[in-house]
Amino acid sequence: MAKILVFNNDTDRMETYYRGESEPMPYNTNGTLKVREFRGASRSNILWTTKRCMQSWNSQRYIFRRTDTSWVCF
Repeated sequence: MAKILVFNNDTDRMETYYRGESEPMPYNTNGTLKVREFRGASRSNILWTTKRCMQSWNSQRYIFRRTDTSWVCF
C-alpha cells in the first residue's frame, strides 16, 4: 500500500490517497498508469506528483495510444 501525495494545481492543496500496487494512480484515466509503474525502482512507500502531471500523462497516452511508461513527470 502506497501513500500518494498529489498537489492539486486547481485548489493549491495537497491531496492524500492510499493505493495498492495494482491500482491506478489518482487522476489517471482508464487505468493506464498503475502505482507500481509510477513507483518504478523506488522503494519508498510515499510517492508524490501533481494533478497536472497526471493530466499530461492522460493526454499523451491518448495521443500515442501506447502502453510505454518510460516517462513520468518529476
